[in-house]
Amino acid sequence: MVLYSDTKKGKVFDIAIQALIVISLISFSIETLPDLSPFSLKILNHIELVTIIVFTIEYLLRITLSTKKLKFILSFSGLIDLFAILPFYLSSGVDLRSIRIVRLLRIFRILKMFRYTDAISRYKKAFLTIRHELTLFFFTSVFLLYISSVGIYYFEKSAQPEIFKSVFHSFWWAVITLTTVGYGDFYPITVGGRIFTIIILFIGMGVLAVPTGLFASALTKIFEDEKRS
Repeated sequence: MVLYSDTKKGKVFDIAIQALIVISLISFSIETLPDLSPFSLKILNHIELVTIIVFTIEYLLRITLSTKKLKFILSFSGLIDLFAILPFYLSSGVDLRSIRIVRLLRIFRILKMFRYTDAISRYKKAFLTIRHELTLFFFTSVFLLYISSVGIYYFEKSAQPEIFKSVFHSFWWAVITLTTVGYGDFYPITVGGRIFTIIILFIGMGVLAVPTGLFASALTKIFEDEKRS
């Protein structure tokens, strides 16, 4: 149940919620700064409390106004709204040092921004349009990662046995090479390994362009369909 407001009051509400989300994320980031004064911590706690109150009211109202309450609660939008407030209630009255991961879940609030923009709906349509192609791309990528791990292992295992101990140890090299990141912590020193790396790099550049092209094509088609409708 994603609502896009057409009324003036509705748009003002949407903008206010978006502003509150941004303020909440900034507040979350400031909390990570060391040596904050008690006054600063008090202000940040007040911001968090106001945010939780507003988000909780919004969540309860959406459940109340929804015609299919259970469907909304279990929907992607409903779960995002729940995760936006759940960490606060889980961490209340508990020693937060032992459950820092709970507070970290507050970062899910950024996903609430998706509710208030048409862009996410276009991305969703684009993803559904090319989901079969993306599935094929995923399995092809896994296959290439495995082949790359096996290849570099056999080329480099004798020259660098402490680094390329097994196919599993070589998997990290395959990931950073196929994605063209190249951290430089693992690199071949044999002639065969270097030639193999060049081949994998060219394959990686081509593989990375596939999902980008698919999404661009799907989004272009969606924009054209919207203009015609």
